[in-house]
Amino acid sequence: MRTHKLRRRRALRINRSRSGNVAIFLLIILYGAFMALPLVYAISSSLKPLDELWAYPPRFFVQNPTFKNFRDLMQLTGDGWVPFSRYILNTVLVAVAGTGGHLILSSMCAYVFAKHQFPGRNLMFQTVVLSLMFSTAVTAIPSYLIMAKLRLLDSLFSIILPAFGSSLGLYLMKQFMETNIPDTLLEAARIDGSGEWHTFWRIVMPLVKPAWLTLIIFSFQGLWNTGSTTFIQSEQSKTLNYVLSQIVTAGVARQGTAAAATIVMMLVPIVMFVLSQSNIVETVATSGMKD
Repeated sequence: MRTHKLRRRRALRINRSRSGNVAIFLLIILYGAFMALPLVYAISSSLKPLDELWAYPPRFFVQNPTFKNFRDLMQLTGDGWVPFSRYILNTVLVAVAGTGGHLILSSMCAYVFAKHQFPGRNLMFQTVVLSLMFSTAVTAIPSYLIMAKLRLLDSLFSIILPAFGSSLGLYLMKQFMETNIPDTLLEAARIDGSGEWHTFWRIVMPLVKPAWLTLIIFSFQGLWNTGSTTFIQSEQSKTLNYVLSQIVTAGVARQGTAAAATIVMMLVPIVMFVLSQSNIVETVATSGMKD
């Protein structure tokens, strides 16, 4: 396998000219710069004083950078009767617990779909694929009714439990397992006396590390930015996204603070993506392939 990849790379190097390499490199740089423009503009806006935010014609880059917007954000969030740390704690609990539960359940289900045969397997997986068409807005009312029946409204569990059943993680893990884990490896483990639990935790999960790292990124990002107004009414149980959204909608005078709040919400998902981007690329590249 490794020898085949090396030969393929050498063939590509031989068949591609130096001018072609330069053209591709420049194209990638231009595309990357274009994709980075929204992030650069958000950072620039968070450092602008109020007069530059409303200057006409608008300027892309900040002229007189200041951290006043971030100081105002800390002051606003610190003046409430609920401490700002409580919103952060609620958000971290929702993101960590929801991501952990989703990772475990989706991995277990994906292993069954990918490596076991049972009646109705294809029909059930097609149902999972079909559920990818529906956004969270479509399933909001059924989720609310279920949480109400379970008497979990106005608690963090009303956000955490629905995250366990997201179908995206099951689809990614199942496709990755089918492509990257040979059946002969699992048969050899069973011949050596390995049980299903031991095979799953000690053999399968380490081999699909890129897939579950990608799943952690997607799930954590979605839960980090989730709102809490639908299922939660008490102020002390709301998440960080709620308090920052209130600042964003406060009006013209708070636009600088709103820009700083946007950076705060973007910071954690961006850092997590940068740290594990190679695993995300590998998972996306292989999860849809078939043997």
